[in-house]
Amino acid sequence: MPARPAPTGTNAPGALRHVLGHLLTPLLMCVGMGLAYLGAFHAPHPHDLRVDVIGSGPSAQVLAQTLHDKGDGALDVRTVTDRDAAVSALRERTSFGAYIPGPRPELLVASASSDTSAMAVEKVFTKVAAGQGAPLTVTDVAPVSDGDPTGQGIFFLLVALSIGSYASVAVIGGAGAALPPRIRALLAAGMSLVVSLIGTVFAGPLFHLVDQGLAGVWAMSWLYSAGILLIGVGLHTFLRRWTTLGVMVLFVMLNFTSSGGIYRPELQPGFFGALHAFWNGAGFVEGVRSHVYFDGHALGGHLLVLALWFLAGVAMTALAGLTEARRRPPRAASTDAPAETEEEMEEAVGV
Repeated sequence: MPARPAPTGTNAPGALRHVLGHLLTPLLMCVGMGLAYLGAFHAPHPHDLRVDVIGSGPSAQVLAQTLHDKGDGALDVRTVTDRDAAVSALRERTSFGAYIPGPRPELLVASASSDTSAMAVEKVFTKVAAGQGAPLTVTDVAPVSDGDPTGQGIFFLLVALSIGSYASVAVIGGAGAALPPRIRALLAAGMSLVVSLIGTVFAGPLFHLVDQGLAGVWAMSWLYSAGILLIGVGLHTFLRRWTTLGVMVLFVMLNFTSSGGIYRPELQPGFFGALHAFWNGAGFVEGVRSHVYFDGHALGGHLLVLALWFLAGVAMTALAGLTEARRRPPRAASTDAPAETEEEMEEAVGV
């Protein structure tokens, strides 16, 4: 068989336009990641951070009012009558610090709620105690596990689950483009199970990020991963080569930054704080914290968030199946599938 002639370069302008068009995706990723991460994390500063002063006398009231006024919106300072009430507020995660004034001042925090919030509160009250000429004793009423000393291991577990999930979307959408929608949905469900099991191994026996409640961590990992995969696989029908970018916007740029895994909403700009109320990453991070460290307090709300994202994925996948059925001609030519698959696999490389 004679050898194929080498390309003459007559199609070079078209090839260049093809490459430049595809390079738009990583440029948009660069801009999006910069805006999201720097916008969320570059200058953490407290706003309306709830702290308590323990005491019922005039001195406690004056101290609370002074701190509130000097904070200029950074702190929401209130008084509580006793230590038990302060501990309850910390364990219900309505407060992030409680200060006991006196000759031996003490600060109560709950680092499992947010280590960075606890540090911000400690910084404030260390100065208060220094102004009174006394060293500050810090008591952690809800410490993190020994395997997660910074309290950010749950966030990095979120990252691992997210990458495994949205990268699988690119592969199922690309290599599986010729498969029927129901098969792609089954692949998404199967991959979510595998990804969640890997995450559970990371959280438990491998890195000991949590020391109890591992079954619940697995269940939330599966629900979180399945939501991403089903939404992504469904979106592929509509976005095609832009699916990778779309999924990254939803589940990386907006998701990681609003999850509360590094900084809670009280230390972030309001936009990310608003997303924290209903985004799936926040549902996972706060749900795991509630389940593992706070006796399941407010867990139902976080599970509802994860369940709604999962149901959105089911609806998106079903809508994609109906759309493809309407688009499909009576006798689709099988030779069209490989070209589409090759195009989509180019996008998968950019994950």
